[in-house]
Amino acid sequence: MLRYFLLACLLSSTPLVAQIYTPKFDVQGHRGARGLKPENTIPAFITALDSGVMTLEMDVVITKDRQVVLSHEPWMSSEICLDTTGNVFTAKDEKRYAIYDMTYAQVARFDCGSKVNERFPEQQKISVTKPLLRDVLIAVEDHIKGVTLYEVDYNIEIKSSPDGDKKLHPTVEEYSDLVYDMLDEYIPLERVVIQSFDFRVLRYWRKKHPEIRLAALVENVKSVDANLADLGFNPAVYSPYFKLITKEKVDVLHKRKIRVIPWTVNETSDMLSLKGMGVDGFITDYPDRARRYKMTLGMNVQKK
Repeated sequence: MLRYFLLACLLSSTPLVAQIYTPKFDVQGHRGARGLKPENTIPAFITALDSGVMTLEMDVVITKDRQVVLSHEPWMSSEICLDTTGNVFTAKDEKRYAIYDMTYAQVARFDCGSKVNERFPEQQKISVTKPLLRDVLIAVEDHIKGVTLYEVDYNIEIKSSPDGDKKLHPTVEEYSDLVYDMLDEYIPLERVVIQSFDFRVLRYWRKKHPEIRLAALVENVKSVDANLADLGFNPAVYSPYFKLITKEKVDVLHKRKIRVIPWTVNETSDMLSLKGMGVDGFITDYPDRARRYKMTLGMNVQKK
């Protein structure tokens, strides 16, 4: 739920922006706004905020010195990163750069924004490193308070798997606790959603932090009932690959009081089709496209 700074604005010298269109539909900026700026970076999240998203979606991994860093892969991806000397490297080499084996100082030496990403031709090239979660939270909250004037939720994916335990990441318990401690220090936990394909993560958070909303990521062809049976409880959100969702599945999930937010929806025709099915939102690399159809917040962004 979005909580506006109305009282704060009334009491401050900062004028309120023009009347804001506030849809209940939850458009989430995937890795910030991957179609427009380098993924999981502060510039991508600022762009997503300015596009009017209600939620910032991001991935977190853990370094050797137990820092929480934003990254989709638990290693330096050859698709988006240059090495510490500014040179390209191949997919065969990227596993040598496992983030769990590096300190954050080592991670920060890689440029993960200057390389052309052929999958996203509109993406602006920026020399940027993988940020600490702490720095992302600070930058986002500062932009909210000084520019966009509305609070967003954080949908944070924990990237674990049984095969990766103690190799590419800590145990589920340690991984989760490191993320929780960082979030608890910087933002209200009511604005947090934890998502994962690894249902061990969701079970742990439900037991340890039952107040946190949880999202089950799904990319298999099992039925809704089978996936929920595997999980063992009804999560706040069911988040499948968008091509796997149907109107019938949406209805089944809504009867269980579960929100449906599929990923990753980039074509406007798919956005409109899914909205017509009654989904509660979607995750997209292009929040600007959703904004054209008034699916995001239609505010006038204030400049500092």
